[in-house]
Amino acid sequence: MTFPVPVLDHVVINVASQLDDASALYRRLGFQLSERGHHTLGSSNHLAIFDENYLELLGFEPGRGDKHKDLWEAPIGLTGLVWKTQSADDEFTHLVQQGLDGEPPAAFHRPVRLPDGQQTEARFKTVRLRPSLIPNGRSFFCQHQTPHAVWQPAWQVHPNGVKHISEFVIVAQDPAGSALVYSRLFGEERFQATHDGALVLKAAKATVRIASEEYARRRFGALPEDYNGTPRMAGLSFLTADLAQVKASLQHGDIPFREEPDAIIVEPERAFNVALRFHR
Repeated sequence: MTFPVPVLDHVVINVASQLDDASALYRRLGFQLSERGHHTLGSSNHLAIFDENYLELLGFEPGRGDKHKDLWEAPIGLTGLVWKTQSADDEFTHLVQQGLDGEPPAAFHRPVRLPDGQQTEARFKTVRLRPSLIPNGRSFFCQHQTPHAVWQPAWQVHPNGVKHISEFVIVAQDPAGSALVYSRLFGEERFQATHDGALVLKAAKATVRIASEEYARRRFGALPEDYNGTPRMAGLSFLTADLAQVKASLQHGDIPFREEPDAIIVEPERAFNVALRFHR
């Protein structure tokens, strides 16, 4: 069987009705965010675009929370692990073969104003793994039909110097059990076990790490306040050009942080229920 190659496309932070607060906070964290976008599905977003992947703050504006209600049933915080694909239809066929399928691929779009002022649309086709297989969140493939409407050089420069997402951490009491869905998706040989019991999946410039609560607390200092022991997408690491830029951005934004010899940590209560780690 031919398996897809895992490449992290983007991560989704569910902010529900709090788009204004979340976007203001992530700008204080040193991220350049896109103008607010509005999907044809009813959700709205802000993006922090990096060289290969990106971060999405996903929520809804007043009066639109009844659209796509399943999105808002997940916890506030990190709830989306999204993979790149060139063909959502091909991925759906693979999901069916592996018994991982949910609904067929869906197409949608949102208006975009490019840096030069030109109006265009960002168009996507996505296909999701069966919701029951991904506790507290979603995982899906995203086919960018108009990548130029997302990856613009002017949008990839951030005050905190971040170049890309380097690590996506899922906390699980049974890492091997939680990794099973992704080993069926990409092939078990893609995973590597670490000495501390974590399972690691390389996804191009990023790593997906499924690890214990002890590992996550050691690496990030804390977990989301509402963590209840069930598998949870909990933390992100970012490669930055310069930790001094991160520190300056956080100080300017009045964001408390902890310095380590090779990293700067922002605990989840300061980042919309997501633990953040910046490193060189």
